[in-house]
Amino acid sequence: MLKPASAFRNATLRWMAAAMSGAALLLVPVAAGAEPLTIELKKTESCSCCSAWADRMRAAGFVVRREDLTMGQLMRFKLKHGIRSNFACHTARIGGYTIEGHVPEREIRRLLRERPDAIGLSVPGMPIGSPGMDYGSTREAYDVLLVRKDGSTAVYARYPAKK
Repeated sequence: MLKPASAFRNATLRWMAAAMSGAALLLVPVAAGAEPLTIELKKTESCSCCSAWADRMRAAGFVVRREDLTMGQLMRFKLKHGIRSNFACHTARIGGYTIEGHVPEREIRRLLRERPDAIGLSVPGMPIGSPGMDYGSTREAYDVLLVRKDGSTAVYARYPAKK
């Protein structure tokens, strides 16, 4: 038995609406601005741990653009973007913030979500077990510092030692 034309048309319209709703859901992340965030990384050419940090950020979903600088150029870049102490081996910029050293992806995302009135984040030195300095399962205790606009810092996150 054949369905009346209106019943067939209604079933077709329901199917098309469901299909379009599903397709629209696939587009939501793009429409909501979920394009990958770009990290501009400045480092010296010979620093392999900086490259390892970049690889970790890329694996976490960031786009990383690297530029090798001389040490003098890198220090000028740090100073230009508010890093006056708590130095590390590389400096990056993302979303208007400066990221100094081996800052974990989780804290970068938190910074971008919370948007504090600050210069950015710093992990001073090169602590073993921080992203890019992870060799095995050992981790030194280290703090991620929030660098305020006046140059002062506050602990933003703590990472305990792990044997």
